Amino acid sequence: MQGLIVENISNLYNVKSKDKIYESTARGKFKKDDIVPVVGDIVEISIIDETNKKAVIEKIQPREVYIKRPRLSNITQIVFVVSSKDPKPDLLMLDKQLAFAEYIGVKAIIVLNKTDLDKKEEFKNINSTYSKIGYKVILTDAKNRKGIDDLRKEIKNNINAFSGNSGVGKSTLINGIFNKNITQEGEISKKNRRGKNTTTSVKLYEIDENTYIADTPGFSTFDISEIESKELCNYFKEFKKFISDCEFIGCTHIKEKNCGIKKAVENGNIDKNRYERFCKIYNQLKEKEERKW
Repeated sequence: MQGLIVENISNLYNVKSKDKIYESTARGKFKKDDIVPVVGDIVEISIIDETNKKAVIEKIQPREVYIKRPRLSNITQIVFVVSSKDPKPDLLMLDKQLAFAEYIGVKAIIVLNKTDLDKKEEFKNINSTYSKIGYKVILTDAKNRKGIDDLRKEIKNNINAFSGNSGVGKSTLINGIFNKNITQEGEISKKNRRGKNTTTSVKLYEIDENTYIADTPGFSTFDISEIESKELCNYFKEFKKFISDCEFIGCTHIKEKNCGIKKAVENGNIDKNRYERFCKIYNQLKEKEERKW
């Protein structure tokens, strides 16, 4: 019987199959083969106790997508939540996350939450920057349910992962989509205005048939070291059409002259601030690569 892992607690897996949830263990052979079932996996199970809904995972189907941290597979869309205020928008983190989504080939949506707190309406500049690139941006005020219906439409027929720093309002958004308290509300520390992480495990919540939300642990860091520094430019999607204008093959778009990307920044075709964040991420990746040797 085939099913979908919707939750993992320690060594137990809740597998949804034919509208039933089976508490399942994994065969020892998986450890031997150095593979562990994760939330999002499509698996084959054997029922060992139908009355108490107990089963064993026999096989893991090939994964379309796999994320190491948090461990999650087969998602089709990532919803990147950015707070307009409290905590302030972390666009460096957002650009890392967007590059990672491009790298693994998953659709990305940006949610600008807490717009009601941004009295200077700086979120409008962020909205403009990313909309021009081609990303879907949704403005929300989750506590007052503004933008929730728009978000609900965008996540339909997808396995969605919600990602973003702690305190940006992921749990509030998810609770708003379900119109009930599904996940624990994140609490912003008044002392340092940083989010306190409240979500400790990955779980898929079913909205309706073929539509799921994964509430993932809040990120304090986002490791994208799987991407090589020299390949990073390929995952900033507005860069692609200007790379062919570079004079040198293998241009890093950092220090070289006659660089198509840098010219596009000068001409206003690429956002200057986003380019500067690209340079920061490039240098971070380069530094990690050099430390390996």
